[in-house]
Amino acid sequence: MTKQEQLSLITESGLIVIMRADKPRGLLEAGRALVKGGIRALEVTVTTPKALELIRQLADELREKALVGVGSVLDAETARAAILSGAEFLVCPIINQEVIAMANRYGKVVIPGAFTPTEIVAAQTAGADLIKVFPAEVLGPQYVKAVKAPLPQVQLVPTGGITLENIGAYLKAGATALGVGGSLVNRKMLAEGRFNALTALAERFTAAVKEARK
Repeated sequence: MTKQEQLSLITESGLIVIMRADKPRGLLEAGRALVKGGIRALEVTVTTPKALELIRQLADELREKALVGVGSVLDAETARAAILSGAEFLVCPIINQEVIAMANRYGKVVIPGAFTPTEIVAAQTAGADLIKVFPAEVLGPQYVKAVKAPLPQVQLVPTGGITLENIGAYLKAGATALGVGGSLVNRKMLAEGRFNALTALAERFTAAVKEARK
């Protein structure tokens, strides 16, 4: 799959699901459950123990069904290690030009984090494919709408505080896609091994995206 095809898959699906946990146990099964529920982009944060091993397992198993990426990337060394482990996209909480350059060198989608209009344009200028607006919950969907008014060309991925209840508001405000964490990757479900329930919840999130885009 080319980089443009990967980018299209992310934007068309509208969701990047963030997998972050204190322990890796259950995350492989969770990834399977999420994809079964219609999720097409999984982001494994490097703050999760054995993250690179999990990325490799998920990428090998789900390659034909979903993109597996890496999140919370702060430096180029981590970016390269994740790419070599199978990560197809990179997400950062900040703008790091070396990480952006590394992703572009390997032909991977890169999504650095930014908040202010100045940071958003700086990320775009540095070579970002999409821009993670983080933490989105601080100002909400109206902030996305306000930024898009003078900067309609920027492709924003609000992340932080995204729920079933506000998915529609963010997409209608102009978000290209959304980064979803704990409201979908429910820690209680993981701990209890309720993967069928996780699949059902993923189906509700994907349905909410489709409904908002009608």
